[in-house]
Amino acid sequence: MLISLTVNGTTRTAECEDRTLLVELLREQLGLTGTHVGCDTSQCGCCTIHLDGEAVKSCTMLAAQAQGARITTIEGLAQGDTLHPVQAAFSACHGLQCGFCTPGMIMASADLLRRHPDPTDDQIREGLAGNLCRCTGYVNIVAAVKSAAQILKRAPGTPA
Repeated sequence: MLISLTVNGTTRTAECEDRTLLVELLREQLGLTGTHVGCDTSQCGCCTIHLDGEAVKSCTMLAAQAQGARITTIEGLAQGDTLHPVQAAFSACHGLQCGFCTPGMIMASADLLRRHPDPTDDQIREGLAGNLCRCTGYVNIVAAVKSAAQILKRAPGTPA
């Protein structure tokens, strides 16, 4: 089957089997390896991307379901060499250790901040409940999201 979608602002076409998962299409055919595969069961959130502006776990979606969609991966979140505020906050607040969960955490956090521009700690924890980190204990991740919220308030027009 032939799939056409817009990935990180570029229209892409790929041929894949009906059973191909979206995460496989992104990583294996389009070479966007920033989207990680951690569990294949939607429990860890490492594969989180934005599909038509909403955070989704790409390991539980068939590539065919994304036909015609707009997808943003971790590679497309930054504007050229300028990190997205969530990426910058994760770096500044040490919201990562091994980094394996980081792309999914950042994508989920950006979606959370789009929906809740000034989230409480509870909203952050609830918003990231579908993303697992095995290293950090989440303290710095929550701090990073709070910091990103402040950055986004000061920089209106930056897409979350």
